[in-house]
Amino acid sequence: MNTRRLFIFVEGNDDHRFFSRVIRPPLENSYASVEIIMYASMKTVNVCRFVRSITAMNHDFILCADIDQERTVRGKKGELKTRFCTLADDRIVVIIQEIESWYLAGLDEKAQKRYSLQPYHSTNHITKEIFNRMIPRYYTSRITFMADILSQFATDVAKERNRSFRYFYTRFIQTVACEEKESREKVLFGGQITGREKSGGDDLREQPGESGLKRDILHPDASGSREDS
Repeated sequence: MNTRRLFIFVEGNDDHRFFSRVIRPPLENSYASVEIIMYASMKTVNVCRFVRSITAMNHDFILCADIDQERTVRGKKGELKTRFCTLADDRIVVIIQEIESWYLAGLDEKAQKRYSLQPYHSTNHITKEIFNRMIPRYYTSRITFMADILSQFATDVAKERNRSFRYFYTRFIQTVACEEKESREKVLFGGQITGREKSGGDDLREQPGESGLKRDILHPDASGSREDS
């Protein structure tokens, strides 16, 4: 039985709502528990103590933050490591631009039409202000609109429309599930994985755009090529 717990630190209520609905369910099979912690209103020293206690007990954590005004993913990670102690780069995920971009990423063309949204293929540029302007006029509650989006959310679509979401999902959900499966197979087959090669793929420890300017993340070259997460 897996006794490891996962703690996901997110900034505010909109993040908590998204992670509870989209991120926590696929992770629950890989951990004894998945807990989402809002840290924006916590004192820095308390976040540091929390992280230290998590690592001391050999549990896992991820800290997520919007890129905000930082020009690079690396710059944002540096800011967070200065603010909070004991953070490693591969335990930080920078959301580009803000959590609202992840909400909208999960809407396919049919859902976009349903909410009378202008068609879009990428949400890498979406900020809170842009999101608010996109809310249909017949919604009197922003929260209701966000909840309706989550009811229509398609993970595979979101991975195509937002690079930072694709990185998170691949790095922390698909990879963890694969490692869990390999671990079970090792037990079943006496320490060896048989019948298939051990899963490979790109090194996911560095988030795409970590060394590039934010504008390079938002505007890929004209050829349409992009890095895989």
